[in-house]
Parts: sequence; structure tokens; C-alpha cells
Amino acid sequence: MSSTIWSVDEHLEDILAAVRPLEPIELQLPDAQGCVLVEDVVVEVALPPFDNSSMDGYAVRVSDVEGAGEEFPAVLTVVGDVAAGDGGLADGRSLAPGEAARIMTGAPLPEGAEAVVPVEWTDGGTGGGPATAMRAHSEAPEGASGEVRVHRPVKAGAHVRTRGSDVRPGDLALRAGSVVGPAQIGLLAAIGRAAVKVRPRPRVVVLSTGSELAQPGEELTGGRIYDSNSFALTAAARDAGAIAYRVPAVADDAETLRATIEDQLIRADIVVTTGGVSVGAYDVVKEALSSLGHAPGDAAEDAEGDTDEPAGGVDFRKLAMQPGKPQGFGSIGPDHTPLLALPGNPVSSYVSFELFVRPAIRTLMGLDDVHRPKVRATLAMDEALSSPSGRRQFLRGRYDAEAGTVTPVGGSGSHLIAALAQADALIVLPEDTTSAEPGTETEVILLR
Repeated sequence: MSSTIWSVDEHLEDILAAVRPLEPIELQLPDAQGCVLVEDVVVEVALPPFDNSSMDGYAVRVSDVEGAGEEFPAVLTVVGDVAAGDGGLADGRSLAPGEAARIMTGAPLPEGAEAVVPVEWTDGGTGGGPATAMRAHSEAPEGASGEVRVHRPVKAGAHVRTRGSDVRPGDLALRAGSVVGPAQIGLLAAIGRAAVKVRPRPRVVVLSTGSELAQPGEELTGGRIYDSNSFALTAAARDAGAIAYRVPAVADDAETLRATIEDQLIRADIVVTTGGVSVGAYDVVKEALSSLGHAPGDAAEDAEGDTDEPAGGVDFRKLAMQPGKPQGFGSIGPDHTPLLALPGNPVSSYVSFELFVRPAIRTLMGLDDVHRPKVRATLAMDEALSSPSGRRQFLRGRYDAEAGTVTPVGGSGSHLIAALAQADALIVLPEDTTSAEPGTETEVILLR
């Protein structure tokens, strides 16, 4: 472990300088969800591609229903049905004066029609009062003929979705850098795109170390605790946009840990370990990873061909922060896969993930903004908060956006996971702050 004390910003800068966005690939729409576009998507077909009805009703000429009312309805001859998926009226005929076509939502407006009268503004072809709905064509095919009484006039274009009213050919549908979510997939499908060029979601392997760790559901024996870190960090990686794989806890054996990590490299764009990075006799992450290669700063030299030995290695550091003082970062394996080694205390590992791993994942995705949003908020509590001199402290808190305040949750202990579950923000106390009084304004990192 290096004797140098690194600042939070220096450590993060070192990580982001070594992490590069993943190479773009073309993916089918269902597989592109959560990925980032690497090129602009331009519309090639109008949306909607033709004038169509936004209501179930009757396609009419405006002049034929001018002045229509319930006492003196306009009586029109029904010449057919136009359903969604049809090309228009049968035989491609146009709507003549005095005629109407029964039309369904989404169906193309027939030639000659200028507007759509909702079925509720008519008698539905029954000869009675206002209709509430159309009868199914299979039950009453005669509804596509006969007469219909229209009780209200309409203006040209009423209840019609015109061609290109959403987007037109040549319009920019989505910009490069956009995250492909459900709405974006819907738009891409609507304009006929079956695949897009994106950066794939990073694959993150998460593993905890420690012979004391048991899996949830197992019976605890003396001296053992449940492994919570690997579950929390795997969920956090997925929340950040990654595909995450959780590896069951590895015992305190350097050879076993080294072999486990090497086995996982085939499915990893980044590896995250938790535990085993402090100064104890059983902190095996340092033992297992320190011997894998060179320190991170040597990787670029090796990559330029100065040696045939694969570049890599993990540098273990002390950071001027609380919680999360011991950290490790480097690259391992033939592909120089980034590895971040986080502390084992639950709060320390989670805070470290938010500060260092999440930005690395978002960088791999190719996003421009890789950080959680930050705001300024007023401390709302009864007593002053203390903070160690020379360290940047991160306390759990609950943020009230309306009041502009943040309230500490739980204490500063790095094992207090219950308080972490209640928090939605991190309260940041700078290195030169040893005490923060109620009412002090401070930086807050929003977690949700």
C-alpha cells in the first residue's frame, strides 16, 4: 500500500483517466435498452406515415355537416368501413358529397374526407338518439352501409392525425449520447429502425471477500455474518446501467481469490471487490492482487510494447476520506480489465461505489455526465456535526428539496447499514471542516 495520502479527487481522476468507453456495436432494439447511442438517428419515414383517424367515428366532408344539430341532423349515406390496416375505402374510391365512411382509430382517412365525426356525435346508424359506441362489424355488418345522422358540425382536420405531425423525414429523432430507454425504443420502432449502433452496457463482476461471510438464507454459526456487500453493490451496478454478476463470497485465501478473479475476467469489463484492503493479517485482496503485475502507472508503458509481460496490477492507497480510507485501483489480465478494490465495511463500500465505481461504469457506457447530481443544502439537526481534520467526510442524510435542507441519518460508523437504507443523499463535509453547526450550508450528493 502506498504511503502517500491521496485526495478523493486525485483518486477519482486517476480512475477516470484509465477507463475508456467500450467499443460501439450494433444491437437489435430489445438488446439496446439501457445502452448509449453513438450516432444521431435521422427519421426516414414520416410519423404517422399517412393521415389517420384519432377517433372511432365517421369520415366526412366538412360542407356536408355544416350547421348540423340534434334537431336537424345531417343525414349522410354510409359507403363502407375503413379499419386500421386498410388502405382506404374498397376499390380505392373517394368519398363523394353526401357520403360518409365508418372509420376506426388509426385507420387511414379515405380520399375526399376532410374530418372525422366521433361516433358519440351521431346516431351510429341506428336511426335513434346519440350513440355511445359502434357495434362490432362481425355482429352488425350492416353498420357499414345505410345512413348515419350527424348531430354536430366539424372543422377541417378535426380528429385527424396528419401525416408527419409527429416527425418528418430528415428530422433528428435521437441524438448521439442518448440513453436508449423504453420511450426511445418505441420511437425507433415507430420510424422503422430494427437496430442501432450503441456502446454496450458494461459487464461488472462483484465479489466479496472474507471467511466470515455467509450467504443470506444460511444458518449463522459463531463469528459469521451475512454477506450484504456483494448484493448491495451488484444492485448498485445495475442501477448505474451495467449488467452485473455477483460472485459468492470468497474465503480469506489469496490463491483462491486470485483464481476466482481470473476465472471471472472472461465476462468482465470491470471487476469490483469488497473487503481485504486494509492492514490486517488476513486482508488477502492486497496479497492476491499486488503480485499480478505492475502498478497502474506502468500499464501504458507496457501497452506501447516495451515488454512482453501483460500490463496490470493494483495499487493500494490511503485516501483522505471517511468512510473509505483504504482503496485499491488498477488493471488485471490480458485485456487490462479495470479493478476497483473497496473496503469491507458496508457503508464504506457503498460510499466508495458511489464516488468511484459508478462514475467508472458511466464512463464505460460513454455518457458525458458520469456523476450523481449535487446540490447545496442547509443542515437540519439539533447538534453540530464533527468531522476529522484533513479528511472529506461523507455522512448519510435525507434531503428535503422543497425546504432546501438535509438531515443526517444515523451516525458516522461505517458498519451502520440500517441508516444507509433510510438515506437518499450523502452530506459532504470538506477536509478543512471539523465541526458543522445546524444551519450550515453544505454540498449534498443526491443518491435517488
